[in-house]
Amino acid sequence: MRNASKAPKPAPATSHKKIKLVLQYAADFSGTPTRPQFRKWVNAALTQNAEIVLRIVDEHEGKELNRHFRGKDKATNVLTFVYDELQPLSGDIVLCAPVIISEAQQQQKDLTAHYAHLTVHGVLHLQGYDHEHDADAAIMEQLETDIVTRLGYADPYHER
Repeated sequence: MRNASKAPKPAPATSHKKIKLVLQYAADFSGTPTRPQFRKWVNAALTQNAEIVLRIVDEHEGKELNRHFRGKDKATNVLTFVYDELQPLSGDIVLCAPVIISEAQQQQKDLTAHYAHLTVHGVLHLQGYDHEHDADAAIMEQLETDIVTRLGYADPYHER
């Protein structure tokens, strides 16, 4: 993954991009956002044409993917897989519904806002942003905050 400081700044949500978004609901959980919501969030964070598969999974699948690809034996909230960084950008974003629901409850966050934040987070990863180093994390968190608040949600990093 390229250094976040070299990644492009996300364009405003009104920018015209070609987005092919395939949404897969592999798990059915109450409060899971709709296709139009996910599309709006993806569009807000993208700066380029993209083909994205966004998959909502249960804890078992989330754990298996995280173990296989990251060597961590637990489910995580979001995983991003980049397949092609050329035009159009191509990749998968996996959101683990039980983890997201649990985090929203623990952090006293609105569930829809948390899904929006993690979708934006995944799209930024897809575009080369990361948070492995403090400086890169600060850049990514600021972009996430800008995008999520522009969408009308609270700052995801503001402590309640």
